[in-house]
Amino acid sequence: MDHLLEKTLRKKVLFEGRVIDLHIEEVELPNGKTSTRELIKHPGAVAILALTDDNKLVMVQQYRKALDKVIVEIPAGKLEKGEVPEKTARRELEEETGYACETITPFISFYTSPGFADELVHLFIAKGLKKIENPAGLDEDEFIDIMEVSLEEAVKLVEEKKIYDAKTAYAVQYLQLKAALGE
Repeated sequence: MDHLLEKTLRKKVLFEGRVIDLHIEEVELPNGKTSTRELIKHPGAVAILALTDDNKLVMVQQYRKALDKVIVEIPAGKLEKGEVPEKTARRELEEETGYACETITPFISFYTSPGFADELVHLFIAKGLKKIENPAGLDEDEFIDIMEVSLEEAVKLVEEKKIYDAKTAYAVQYLQLKAALGE
């Protein structure tokens, strides 16, 4: 595998933001030539497949400026500096939905766009949901509607392109597979 590695020759930070940083790196390719890589650095994120006692998926509906549209997603959020993914998942579940959970189990982590970004999303399943009387609030720039949908309704939302992001589609497909296997 070492024959596929690229060696960084120079690195320039173009932008340091609240959510991402943008780097330009000049690299030496395996064949000795050079190229430029535009890279997004991200602290990582969590996403939560929150299931009610009657097997409904707790989802959020929100406007996403990058898409210029409202989409339906599972609750999610970025890792804060030094925060472990499980703590982030519990915090984001409470902030975005007003729920706490008895159990939260990691089941997969994946890179969202490895061609240009290092964002790693940790996906959790939350069960034993309980509404919190005074939950932590949303971030001041977050506006969300909460919905609870069946697996069949979630599949329909994917087909209608209302669920349009990879983490949520992945979570819905995971539940479909488990249902098909009788688990």
